[in-house]
Amino acid sequence: MKNLFFVSVAVGIFSGTSLSAKSQSTASLKFIDNIQLTPGSNSGEGSDAVEKKPAKKIFKETASPKAYGSIEKCTALQFKYAMLTDREVESITNTKLYDFIDNWMSTRYRYGGTDQDGIDCSAFSSTLIGNVYGQTIPRTAKDQYKNCTKISKDDLQEGDLVFFNTRGGVSHVGVYLGNGYFVHSSTHDGVTINSIVADDYYNRKFIGGGRIISN
Repeated sequence: MKNLFFVSVAVGIFSGTSLSAKSQSTASLKFIDNIQLTPGSNSGEGSDAVEKKPAKKIFKETASPKAYGSIEKCTALQFKYAMLTDREVESITNTKLYDFIDNWMSTRYRYGGTDQDGIDCSAFSSTLIGNVYGQTIPRTAKDQYKNCTKISKDDLQEGDLVFFNTRGGVSHVGVYLGNGYFVHSSTHDGVTINSIVADDYYNRKFIGGGRIISN
């Protein structure tokens, strides 16, 4: 119940913030349902939206609440993505990256799509890399893989690409965030965050990471 108290305090800090969680007897929480931190915005394969679709189940793994450190000093954006990636709030420093993700979160998947009416995985990764890091990368997951310096799972850093074999060969791509988590456009959930460590599906399908070659 101690952790639930910290969540309650954190929620009270941010006006318009609601957090849904289940308390457990151990010193951890299972975050299952919606996390909503701004009015009207919520947070598989495959511009600024004022309202987004309700969040699906974000992740099912039991997470140790690392996000609670220095909570009185963190922003709502830091708190939200620290919770979603099970990290200390101090590690969420790239505001441009997480603003971008927040604007796109829950955008539906659409094969061949390139905007917030629907976007596929490789278009999302190339759009993110272009907007956040100012790098131009190829349009398809296969070409993105070919044009990267290959990186092992243990050496992944925030902003690296992560590749998966979901339909044969390199068929899915996302952008690594840290602590095993990556953001991508999933055919089932649209733009969402998953783990290549805790999520058995992505763990099995993971091919490798790629670091973008500067252009």
